[in-house]
Amino acid sequence: MKVAIIHYWFVTRRGGEKVVESLLKIYPDADIYTLFYDKNKYGNSLVNQTIYTSILNIPFLKKRYQKVFPLYPLGIKSLKLKRKYDLIISSESGPAKGIHIGNNTPHICYIHSPMRYCWSHKETYVNAVSPILRPLLSFFLNRLKNYDKSTIDNVNLYLSNSKNVANRVKKYYQKDSEVVYPPIADVLFTKPLPTDTEKDIFLSFGAITPYKRIDLLIDVFNKNGKQLVIIGDGSEKLKLEKKANKNITFKGNLAWEEIEYFFARSKALLFPGEEDFGMIPLEVMAYGIPVIAYKKGGALETIIENRNNIKESSGLFFDNQKIEAIEETIKFFEKEHQNFNPIWIRNHAKKFSEEIFISNIKKQIKKFENK
Repeated sequence: MKVAIIHYWFVTRRGGEKVVESLLKIYPDADIYTLFYDKNKYGNSLVNQTIYTSILNIPFLKKRYQKVFPLYPLGIKSLKLKRKYDLIISSESGPAKGIHIGNNTPHICYIHSPMRYCWSHKETYVNAVSPILRPLLSFFLNRLKNYDKSTIDNVNLYLSNSKNVANRVKKYYQKDSEVVYPPIADVLFTKPLPTDTEKDIFLSFGAITPYKRIDLLIDVFNKNGKQLVIIGDGSEKLKLEKKANKNITFKGNLAWEEIEYFFARSKALLFPGEEDFGMIPLEVMAYGIPVIAYKKGGALETIIENRNNIKESSGLFFDNQKIEAIEETIKFFEKEHQNFNPIWIRNHAKKFSEEIFISNIKKQIKKFENK
């Protein structure tokens, strides 16, 4: 079976990219089409694949890949399928599903979210820039939104990464979709649970972009003085570093072995944004670490809170994105943190393993082919 996988970019290795790597275990000979590919940053995970990149894949634009969104439609139009395929799979939270498909080739879109900056979180992105630039940014985002609308019917089957995203697909695209939760690497469940090291920090891990609301954590930990380690990079990092007190440490992007060192020291992961699904909380839970999260979005599908029986909880929620709500939940957590059961937390996370993802994807593709 000749398969093409379309993904928005391979610059950082985050949830969407891990999904593609799992799809390649089903279709190891698949060709890949993408707007941007930075092998130096991405690593060796795709060295055996044939990869076709867009006309945007030049150093100047690649370095600014998230800021050149007005050019995304031009980039996707430049990606021409090189041969006749039996199946197209797009991995989408950008313009990937818009690739031109001839010969009525079936197209399955695994969607992480309709573009956040055009649909669900537009105001968050617009408000993050200078007031002078907001009208211009809003103009370009509306143009991109109109382009996105024009590609909705380019897909034969939508697979959403969560019930949360399935609701967005229905709301914004007026399309039904099947839910297939994304993969948490099976190898994570074989690692020793970190029990010997002193738990002396709280952890934030992931992209530092406006909708992730890391700014809230800075405000909370500036006030309470507790140790917070922030792993990751993104457009908000420099601004937040200037705002943070000395008890808050920014580590940037780290190798997984370095991240595991901080897992071993972590009391809990803090997750203050509204996520589409959120693979990072589950990856952290695979190490038996509880999660303190905003009670909205994908977290509602991955975190089990039982304040009456903490031993059967994988974390705690706070109800609103306010300093007081987060601080109150941290205080409750510190009274109860000894009662969390790392083995129970890991076993909960196993329900989202890569093995289960691959099985569910195969079932959906087989059902689609039999229609």
